[in-house]
Amino acid sequence: MSPRITSASGSIVLTFPNLVSRLRELMESFPDNRSGQPNAKYKISELGMSAFSVFWTQSPSFLEHQRRMESGVGVNNARMIFVIEELPSDNQIRDILDDVSPSHVSGVFDEILTSLEKKGVLEEFRSLYETYVVALDGLQYHSSQKVHCENCNTKKHKDGKVTYSHTMVAASIVKAGNDKVICLAPEFITPQDGHEKQDCELAAGKRLIAAKAPLFRELGVTITGDDLYCHQPFCEQLIAEGLKFVLICKPESHKITYELIEELDAQGGVEHLERRRKRKRGNKFVIDHYRFVNNVALRAGADALEVNWCEIITTDQNGKVLYRNAFATNYELTADNVSEVASAGRARWKIENEHNNTLKTKGYHLEHNFGHGQEHLSSLLAVLNLLAFLGHTVLEIVDNLFQELRQRIGRRDTFFGDIRALTTYWCFGSWRDLLLCMKEGLEKSRPPPPPGTVISYARV
Repeated sequence: MSPRITSASGSIVLTFPNLVSRLRELMESFPDNRSGQPNAKYKISELGMSAFSVFWTQSPSFLEHQRRMESGVGVNNARMIFVIEELPSDNQIRDILDDVSPSHVSGVFDEILTSLEKKGVLEEFRSLYETYVVALDGLQYHSSQKVHCENCNTKKHKDGKVTYSHTMVAASIVKAGNDKVICLAPEFITPQDGHEKQDCELAAGKRLIAAKAPLFRELGVTITGDDLYCHQPFCEQLIAEGLKFVLICKPESHKITYELIEELDAQGGVEHLERRRKRKRGNKFVIDHYRFVNNVALRAGADALEVNWCEIITTDQNGKVLYRNAFATNYELTADNVSEVASAGRARWKIENEHNNTLKTKGYHLEHNFGHGQEHLSSLLAVLNLLAFLGHTVLEIVDNLFQELRQRIGRRDTFFGDIRALTTYWCFGSWRDLLLCMKEGLEKSRPPPPPGTVISYARV
């Protein structure tokens, strides 16, 4: 029996049909400022699910194709797969959803995460001291010198031009050697009430930690991030919340720390360690050179926070440097754990590759302007896009049919390209029927059904 996610309201949301059901349940409570007809023709939940369907299928033209199919043969995949009875126009979706804060659906991320952990599905993501390593990183999803709203961050250039942008602090569970990441709810970098200065990544990161600390403590989480986060106020917040951290610590932004380390190293107070390891391919090996020391000041001053510091320099057999980085942590460092701590810190790059890069270049079109609005639209659509990414990742882990197709078809863009093509020309009775048709197509060919036929398979 497949693991299943149970939401706070008791509904099961791990399988795709029940994820749709859970989202509709949440979307029915979206704020709706419409009054009278014809504005209220479409349920607010159908507007939300219409937006979500675009991201789930990775097809910016999905709704247009379904309107054409409905007009031609009286059926469409939006109705059969996403339970959308009436298809609104793109402008109606944008105008009405602009009032909806992304917080109305962001709780689904926590529901999925908690339930995956309770079912044991997340065990393969545990790493450093059996914790989940959560990486933080700034992720821009809109930039323009023309399209903007009051919630945009602004950058004024020397030539007088202004760039408007939307950015979030993304968070995901990462593990060295695992090609998947578990996407968590983001925190948006947006002007805050009562603050004159523009919001920034570090401030948004602090809000994210404050909001998620109880969940992170319950799950057992180690926070990792780039040098931006390796500063005393943020580290003190993590410690106060009872969280562990491994943060990149660069010499140019921590001059006092590195001066102390070099002084200690000259006196023999910094430990050195070398370890050889075989490369994944061939018979060649590399050498990891470690330096580490405990209890060094993170900045100048009598109130400076003391952290533990380690450095890793990886060279080939000829001494050529292949990798170099350093980390500050509140794990006590020893010869037995320094390589594991450094590995957790190095895993931070996975949020850039497996998370950010996937969302930008692997079919999710995160930086595409699906709709900007004047209030919340841009951020709401970004969250629905991330939720589709999380849902696809979960299905790759727990859904045997989805997993098999992803493995057999291979490339992500080919897989979703097939979905776009199939849903453009044929109608399926359900999401599962679509996947079964794809599986059948890999095994044998059959003539396409007559127009208007809903392709369905007997339930097993």
